[in-house]
Amino acid sequence: MELREMRWWHVADVHALELDLFGATAWSVESFWGELAQPNRSFLVAVEGDRVVGYGGVMVNGADADVQTIGVARDQQGRGTGRELLRALRAAAVEAGATHLLLEVRADNEPAQNLYRSEGFEQIARRARYYQPDDVDALVLRARIS
Repeated sequence: MELREMRWWHVADVHALELDLFGATAWSVESFWGELAQPNRSFLVAVEGDRVVGYGGVMVNGADADVQTIGVARDQQGRGTGRELLRALRAAAVEAGATHLLLEVRADNEPAQNLYRSEGFEQIARRARYYQPDDVDALVLRARIS
């Protein structure tokens, strides 16, 4: 597995993963295009052979950085791909000058919460019914990264 900078030609594969993983709350193709066009974003893909098996993005605004998204193909989950993506996004944020990294995670996604906590994230807030139409709360997590 190799991490690469996400490019326009990855959008279709990333969007297909996004739809499979997040269903009704999936980002649109246009959302990914918009993110790639922003100067304060860093998006990566995890590639195995010719297949995109994961992706992630971070936005940096001064001292604060925000993980915009992370997704890993279902058949690749539990193999460390998400952790590698998260660490690479953290490194990109540090390089851009951030000192804190924030993210939201579904309250019902225990595997992701366990990953984030093992990487030094702590819960700082809860957003009630954030994920719609599922009515699932979001946990807001933060880690100090410098």
